[in-house]
Amino acid sequence: MITIHYKKDRQIIRNFNPENLKELNKDDLLWIDLDSPTAKERKAVEDFIGIKLLTRAQAEEIESTSKYSESPDAVIANCNYFISRDHSYIIEPTTFIITRNGFMVSDHDIHPSSFDDVDKRILASPAKNSNGYEVLITMLESLIDYDADMVELINRQISALSKDLNSSDNINKSVLHRINSLQEKTMSMRENIFDLQRVISAIMRSSRFPDSVDNRLSLMIKDIDSLVTHGEISFERLDYMQDTALGLINIEQNEIVKILSVAAVIFMPPTLIASIYGMNFKVMPELNWEWTMGNGWVVPAGYLFAIFLMVLVTFLTYWFFRYKKWL
Repeated sequence: MITIHYKKDRQIIRNFNPENLKELNKDDLLWIDLDSPTAKERKAVEDFIGIKLLTRAQAEEIESTSKYSESPDAVIANCNYFISRDHSYIIEPTTFIITRNGFMVSDHDIHPSSFDDVDKRILASPAKNSNGYEVLITMLESLIDYDADMVELINRQISALSKDLNSSDNINKSVLHRINSLQEKTMSMRENIFDLQRVISAIMRSSRFPDSVDNRLSLMIKDIDSLVTHGEISFERLDYMQDTALGLINIEQNEIVKILSVAAVIFMPPTLIASIYGMNFKVMPELNWEWTMGNGWVVPAGYLFAIFLMVLVTFLTYWFFRYKKWL
């Protein structure tokens, strides 16, 4: 889809018909937005502006010259939009091109909510967005606000995980998976903010942009520094939570090992007694111990003595562990 913004009678008009490009004066154009364009739409815009649009692979390159570049014909900036999807995320590259005529062309495959925000801003403030350079600055301001919302979203997810971690005694692998997922989100978010910082720093060094945007650029750099600080704090919280989760898992495992060890030790003395009386020696007097009851019943006293002895040493061992507070 192609959305055209152009100036008319001190107002900004929005048009969705790409055929109107042929009728418009390039000096009146302000912003051409390509939202998931077809090959035919991309070709029409390329022919109109006389510039080859970047492919997705070119937009995703991480070199400094790929993030921002200037030529006699155009200023090209590539920015990434960090889009959260449930417990996952995607990174959508977006290309901004300012032509020699001073209007901006944006090319993206996914429509972030910040684009709607920019659309409202430029329609509400035509004087503040009189050319493509100022529209790009407005777009970057909105992108910073969008990234700030993503940072807050990640912080809320971290806080929710922290509450679950503190309120649960049973820590399993799912908690570690959630921590790892949030760490990946935080690192990707920080990388995205650093890329945006590089673009804005390059714009501040450029002589192509009007002096009227200098104060806005300075505020944007301060906002980015704040986001970087928030990202570092979030990453430190996740590291602490990961250490806490691993510590709780180790404690739980130690408790299990402790119970098994104590159980093994408690049953060692009766096992020893049973082993002794299980030996097939000819001379074992306990085999001949008998009690004759009044009614004539003969009770095997040796057997009962061995059972009693095993129960007694089990009880004594258990009492000893309780006395030492090992249980």
